[in-house]
Amino acid sequence: MKSVNHKGLRTWIEIDRKAIKENFNTFRELIPKKTKLMAVVKSNAYGHGLIDFSREVVALGVDFLGVDSVTEALALRKNGITTPILVLGYTLPEMIPAAAEADISITISSFEQLNCLKKLKLPSLKIHIKVDTGMRRQGFLAADLPKILGELKVSSFKFQVEGLYTHFASAKNPAFPKDTENQIVEFQKWIEAFKTAGLKPIVHAGATAGSMIYPKSHFDMVRIGIGLYGYWPAKEVEAALKDKINLKPALTWKTIISELKKVPDGGRVGYDLTETIPKNSTIAVCPVGYWHGYPRNLSSIGRVIVNSKPAKLSGRVSMDMIVIDVSKIPNLKVGNEVILLGGKHPETSAEYLGYLSDTSYYEIITRLNPLIKRIYT
Repeated sequence: MKSVNHKGLRTWIEIDRKAIKENFNTFRELIPKKTKLMAVVKSNAYGHGLIDFSREVVALGVDFLGVDSVTEALALRKNGITTPILVLGYTLPEMIPAAAEADISITISSFEQLNCLKKLKLPSLKIHIKVDTGMRRQGFLAADLPKILGELKVSSFKFQVEGLYTHFASAKNPAFPKDTENQIVEFQKWIEAFKTAGLKPIVHAGATAGSMIYPKSHFDMVRIGIGLYGYWPAKEVEAALKDKINLKPALTWKTIISELKKVPDGGRVGYDLTETIPKNSTIAVCPVGYWHGYPRNLSSIGRVIVNSKPAKLSGRVSMDMIVIDVSKIPNLKVGNEVILLGGKHPETSAEYLGYLSDTSYYEIITRLNPLIKRIYT
């Protein structure tokens, strides 16, 4: 990635446009030409910046954008994005008219929501019916199918049934396909029933893992989230497909050294004095902490990269600062760049930070503070 102008910034996130394009093309080639591609940009585009990332994939030709809330969708509309948008999460009743006015499609997954729509009578509103085929989260159950079809008779409803979809619970391990295959079979019943009833929704089921492993799940559209950002949905998927599919992480999070000091007598470091450093250590302070999204769980075990060399965190991660041991890295000065996340180093990969933090790398990237400047290069 080329160097960027970060003047005036103590921490920033660089996003590689070329990586985004390569990941997009990878999935576009993976699915049939007639199958639409939805870019899932919820949760601030998985930490990559909702507006800027959406603009990138819209320019690449994405067919749909997937968000969590009407609030996210309205932010996209206010920034000039006219691409179809689906709200994947729950929509508050008071937000439904705003969705209809802004041409934002919403998910309907319960009879309570459906009854609310019937009272509102918004003929311009587009909805996607969500089916619970095994996830046991949002969605109508198999026994609800006859009632749903009765509710959606063309003569009675005042909204447009634009889509029908489900979500897989365990599509990330190709060694155990039975649960996902059962979900596809269950979903096929809904597809046939809607078709028989004269409804012609956009049918979608596969997210990143499902789209990679189960071609039967491509249907009319796929929903690609983590893969567009260059991450594998699970290590099992990577192990099975890394020789066929190449993904390139787009995000690198950086900060600077704000203070350097030689500590001749060593001593204990930071809050609660949890770690003792050797005598004649050189330590550096970096102006980031858990408020910025750097996990506190990485205290004393995390690694950052300075001048292409790894440096270990010393002591506790504070709210706004970390201390790193740079004793073995020569010729440093205040202002030197420090890589916290991303880059080409395994010590700072999202996957490794997630492992060290005992969490998912999905959480690592989505919890990056949205106030941090994202710089697209």
